[in-house]
Amino acid sequence: MSVKLSTRQVGDVSVVDVAGRITLGEGSSMLRDLMREMVGKGQKKILLNLGDVSYIDSSGIGELVSGFTTVTNSGGEMKLLNLNKRVKDLLQITKLYTVFDVHEDEAGAIRAFA
Repeated sequence: MSVKLSTRQVGDVSVVDVAGRITLGEGSSMLRDLMREMVGKGQKKILLNLGDVSYIDSSGIGELVSGFTTVTNSGGEMKLLNLNKRVKDLLQITKLYTVFDVHEDEAGAIRAFA
């Protein structure tokens, strides 16, 4: 199964619900394209809900970093929500857990943008 991305607005925050696998190829390029498109439309507050991500590889981690850089360089903020144990462990191993603002509940994450 490849990745499925759906976006919704909660106030001025764009929430991207990510499901499936973020891997080299289609999964990571779809995420990259969506992030660029959102920044291009002036969406500055992006919350990635990774609760339904079953697998992420190094390329997927690279896309999270790339998306974070794209959003930050445009004056926006990107936060992560609902990391499963595997993704959380991967971010801790790569020392990226401290780079991202990670949240466990959506309401708290949305308040953190204020």
